[in-house]
Amino acid sequence: MSIVKWSPLKEIEEIRKEMDRLFEEFLSPVRRRRAVTTEGVISPNVDIFERGREVVIQVELPGVNKDEVDLTITDDRLIIKGEIKKPEGISEDDYILNERSYGPFSRTVNLPTDVDKSSVKANIKNGLLEIVVLRKEESKPREIKIPLE
Repeated sequence: MSIVKWSPLKEIEEIRKEMDRLFEEFLSPVRRRRAVTTEGVISPNVDIFERGREVVIQVELPGVNKDEVDLTITDDRLIIKGEIKKPEGISEDDYILNERSYGPFSRTVNLPTDVDKSSVKANIKNGLLEIVVLRKEESKPREIKIPLE
């Protein structure tokens, strides 16, 4: 039977380091890191902006190929799913620093109600998935003459 020596000072130091990391991450003006849910699903960073009549959704997906991404539109939601795979040939013991997240990803984006869902186009280049949806043509107001009796 081996005896494990418990060191309360070492444990307090570990807690202090973790608290420092949390405060640094929380108070840092840098953009958010990719979130990972308790189920281990990655929520990739997303930018959404307008370009003329287009609604553009850009998603950070480093190392992901187009055949590894699944895009679905249901109602007014765009669902992006896939998996970020670990590089082959590198074991956990080989890492000196490992900040990137690997595993399944999923992100749901609410679309504006005035988009034409049949106009969706998507491409992925250099780790950036870009999805473009056109807004519907504004219906021109109709003028109806009403005769007076």
